[in-house]
Amino acid sequence: MLCFQRERADDLWGEILPLLHEHKNEIAFYDDIDLNVDQVFYYTAELSGLLRCYTARLPPLGVLIGYAIFFVKRSPHYRDSLQASQDVLFVTKPHRHGRVGLQLIQYSEEQLRAEGVQVIFQHLKVSTPETIALFHKLGYEDIDLIVGKRLDR
Repeated sequence: MLCFQRERADDLWGEILPLLHEHKNEIAFYDDIDLNVDQVFYYTAELSGLLRCYTARLPPLGVLIGYAIFFVKRSPHYRDSLQASQDVLFVTKPHRHGRVGLQLIQYSEEQLRAEGVQVIFQHLKVSTPETIALFHKLGYEDIDLIVGKRLDR
């Protein structure tokens, strides 16, 4: 049985960095920009109570196969509303054909709801229509469109 839990980012670096590289190599729109994670930023966010790291692990050894990481804070525009914004969501390829991703999303939602989070914003790639469809089935609505422009080319 899979294990879903909240973990500290500081305890995950050794395991999560290879998965972050796999994730980047799979979906990065600007794949020529090197992944260089600011661990101090995440450490500071965690100390400030702003970071939530939820993981999916395989028994019996607890191998990390997925993560959902959020920043949780009061909105500057709606300061009475606690909101979560997804930073990264990933499940390793061999574990995507089951329900791991769905279960990780649902676990994250339960945990955030229990904290009083009112709104979750998920960041999805337009190149993954199956993921967008999954979130629509889970009740997520299209809200914003994010566009990017390279200024160094």
